[in-house]
Amino acid sequence: MVTYEPQDGSARKDPARKSSARKDAARAGERRRAELGKFLKARRARLSPGDFGMPPGSRRRTPGLRREEVALLAGVGVTWYTWLEQGRQINASTQVLDAVAGTLRLDRAEREHLYRLAEATPLRTEGADRAVPEAIREIVRSLDPLPASLLNARHDILMSNDASEELFWEWHTMPCVHKNTLWCCLTEPAARGKLPEYEAHVRYLVARMRSGYSRHIGDPDWEEDIRRLASLSREFADLWARHEVADPEPRTVTYLHPLAGTLHLAASELQVPDMTEARIVVYTPRDDQTRERMPLTRRTRAAAPVIG
Repeated sequence: MVTYEPQDGSARKDPARKSSARKDAARAGERRRAELGKFLKARRARLSPGDFGMPPGSRRRTPGLRREEVALLAGVGVTWYTWLEQGRQINASTQVLDAVAGTLRLDRAEREHLYRLAEATPLRTEGADRAVPEAIREIVRSLDPLPASLLNARHDILMSNDASEELFWEWHTMPCVHKNTLWCCLTEPAARGKLPEYEAHVRYLVARMRSGYSRHIGDPDWEEDIRRLASLSREFADLWARHEVADPEPRTVTYLHPLAGTLHLAASELQVPDMTEARIVVYTPRDDQTRERMPLTRRTRAAAPVIG
């Protein structure tokens, strides 16, 4: 059930310390944006108009693509892209970043680097995935052929078994850099087409995150994640402002798989006593038709497409 949470005020801090922290954050932001600009310039210097079947043009003083050529090829505004390279404080949606990454022909490592510099990824605690006990990893792996993932209260995916990885392997139009179910839903353009109950699903995820937030008010990682996601997604900002909270509840997720067709899956949560706030999310077929189609989600055993 979704309920409403009264807005809590966080503990008051020393004004001088808060002011110093804001200045430090501002300076760090300036350095990050400057690094982003240098990275983009270096990447476009590797390319030439000929790589895209364009004439070289005349009076080209420096190697590589010009800013306006990158903007044209990526389908973004010239002014916007110029400001991005100049290190100005602007918001960049993941769709636009994907277009720029594709135009600059970034590989996976470069794309992740671009996203981190643009603050378009969740802020993860270093080594969080390595902190998963081996016994818990074995439990998640042993649930195969049922898709299962280990998540925290912010919806970060700490690990998944092979069945889960293969179920969602075509979720993204480009390789996933988020490793977070909420971020993946809100930032992937194809998500709405794969989840018929998209609005209800995302509203529930935000409400669950708001419930977890009550135990982390003032936590820099949580606050930064919320700020980043709100700057990327107006949808998240609007849902977050509702202050809705939700407990774990039995749910059915309808997923449109490119090979298996329409799948109706029961999402069940198993608590993990050894890990505070962690939970194992397991998907089981809700009907015989889904059960028959599940093998088609495995890449190693994929058969002809099944129309939903």
